[in-house]
Amino acid sequence: MAVNIADIQKLRKMTGAGLADCKKALTEAEGNMDRAVELVRERGLAIAAKRSDRETSNGCVLVKKSNDFAAMIALKCETDFVANGKEFIECTEQILDAAIAAKAKNIEEILGLTLADGKDVATTVKLRSGITGEKMELDGYLFIEGANVEVYNHMNKNILCTMVQTNKPAEEQGHNIAMQVAAMNPVALNEESVTQEVKDAEYKVALEKTKEEQVEKAVTNALKKAGFNVYISESEDHLEEGIRKGEITEAQADEIRKLKKEVAEEKLANLNEQMIQNIAKGRMNKFFKESCLLNQEYIQDSKLTVADYLKQTDKELTVVNFKRFSLRAD
Repeated sequence: MAVNIADIQKLRKMTGAGLADCKKALTEAEGNMDRAVELVRERGLAIAAKRSDRETSNGCVLVKKSNDFAAMIALKCETDFVANGKEFIECTEQILDAAIAAKAKNIEEILGLTLADGKDVATTVKLRSGITGEKMELDGYLFIEGANVEVYNHMNKNILCTMVQTNKPAEEQGHNIAMQVAAMNPVALNEESVTQEVKDAEYKVALEKTKEEQVEKAVTNALKKAGFNVYISESEDHLEEGIRKGEITEAQADEIRKLKKEVAEEKLANLNEQMIQNIAKGRMNKFFKESCLLNQEYIQDSKLTVADYLKQTDKELTVVNFKRFSLRAD
């Protein structure tokens, strides 16, 4: 049977599906709107199920606070076309509102919450996935409970959100630090709050990098002293390039390889351990300065740390908690 444009538009508004899909569903349902809605969703869910192994690298991240509870959540999907759609953003808002109202502590709890239309969140996400034909999933749920929380949606693009809690009311300062968290991606509040696991891993990296630099420096000096071109000696690719261009002979390339190996082994066996540890500790101090929020340079005045900036307002003012979630790799 023929279907009219008014019914097609009505079905599209109800489901968010494309005009062609709505027309096809109404035709098969012989104009029955309820059946047409079911057809749209069934087809979409079948398509979405086939895409269950797809990567959800796009989505919508939103943050909000209500009284003494602030939270952020990401509803992820496959494409930015879907992520930027009005219905998708509204769906994310509804889920976040429900999570805040319930003061939910994790995604599992959120999935069981009931929304205004009587459907639970899990069903809502599944139906939305069915409508768009894309895999969708909730991710990145974070919350802060308590007073003095400021929230920030970076450039209102719904891809990066932050929350910052101060120990005293400080709306302006809290907002500025929320922007700092978005821009500088700190891993911890201060040195004391960095986990021992992270400290150990960073110190190990610092030690290895320091040793590599000392060995590389010794090798470079030896190459220069022997009269070899440092660039040509840098790697096997450069050696082969030098041979092709006639800049060195095969015998000289072998001599370079031998010299590099012998000097590297000798230097590694005779490193000054105390010096290595001192340099590594310096690297750790740099890590704490760059990665701990209160130690970071304040983005609006590089002469100040974040802690210094806060103390300009009130010597007791500080940050006690922060959260950050981004859909993009930092």
